[in-house]
Amino acid sequence: MNRLIALDMLRGYALVSIMVNHMPISVMRGVTLPNFSIFDASELFVLLSGFLVGLVWRSVEARDGRRTAQRRFAHRAFEVWRAMLIGALLMALLSAALLALDRPHTAIWNQYAAWVLENPLGYLGTVATFWVQPNIIDVLALYVILMVAALAVVPLMVRWPWLVAVGSVLLWWHAPALNAMIPNHRTQGGFLFNPFGWQMLFFTGVAMGLFRQRIMAALWPWRHLLTVLALGMFAFGSAIVIGARIGEPALAFREALKLVYGSIDKWSLDGTRYLAIVAAAWLVAAPLARPMAWLAATRPGVALQQIGKGGLFAFVACVLLSVLGDAFQMTPAEQPMGRRLLVDLWACLALWWVSALWLDKGAPRLRARKERRALRPR
Repeated sequence: MNRLIALDMLRGYALVSIMVNHMPISVMRGVTLPNFSIFDASELFVLLSGFLVGLVWRSVEARDGRRTAQRRFAHRAFEVWRAMLIGALLMALLSAALLALDRPHTAIWNQYAAWVLENPLGYLGTVATFWVQPNIIDVLALYVILMVAALAVVPLMVRWPWLVAVGSVLLWWHAPALNAMIPNHRTQGGFLFNPFGWQMLFFTGVAMGLFRQRIMAALWPWRHLLTVLALGMFAFGSAIVIGARIGEPALAFREALKLVYGSIDKWSLDGTRYLAIVAAAWLVAAPLARPMAWLAATRPGVALQQIGKGGLFAFVACVLLSVLGDAFQMTPAEQPMGRRLLVDLWACLALWWVSALWLDKGAPRLRARKERRALRPR
């Protein structure tokens, strides 16, 4: 149970981080993950999503069989796709309303507002077919693809885990070329979050959920060495970030680091970011397990848990609040830090409030509806 509440807290933190990181002049943006680690909330969100898929799949398949697990996650893929459509529509309409009220914002591309007013059905159609993937919402487009892929990959992983691992690495290796073949509105083609690259992180999380007892049993005798290596990897990633923030005075240091990691490509998930988030996952699961459980039980931790449990509803809310908060911070121009911080705090409290409200009012009704649907004769 402690592990699960810590996961909910981390999912909640990922959503808060996504929200403030898309508010360009946010004060809280200066203390989120990208300021001290080479990975950010995107990797955290995808890895945790994969872990929960593996965890739930194992439980459902053991209880009700593989077909039931596949049906459940096929429906989940549809729910994510539907949330992507709803979120993209609401985000574009909110952007249009803010622009009409002379509230400029840079969290998202303003062209979405023009498109949704000129041709709302056309806009929704392009989002539904992934031809357009509005920023912030685009991670849901990736999630849909990965969830659909899981229907075939997870059964193979259960039977031949190492074969799936090799195939995943090969896909990741050729990810840039494969992604460029997917036609869409981007000049270079393909998804912004390259699914051929990010699948490796997602299915790493799935494997952690499916085989967590076996993995921990195999790794536990080596826990001290693994912790040292994980700390070293996290520190290496932090050094890259800090060197970049220092700028010209750290040029020699940065060039020396580049001899090791080469280049960083978030959108195809480069190896450095992958290793850094996996190292962080070990630190959270092993040496920091008790502190994380304690933190999850504190009042801020419980609030983050509620955001994390809010699921797709909380994600859409975080997107809308990011756009709204950005508009409040942009107008009037050159606001003092204190005022921008108040907007940050308001956005965080609003995200927590709507998530808690959803858990209290909306989620129970949704679960009851799903249970009634499951009891209907087929």
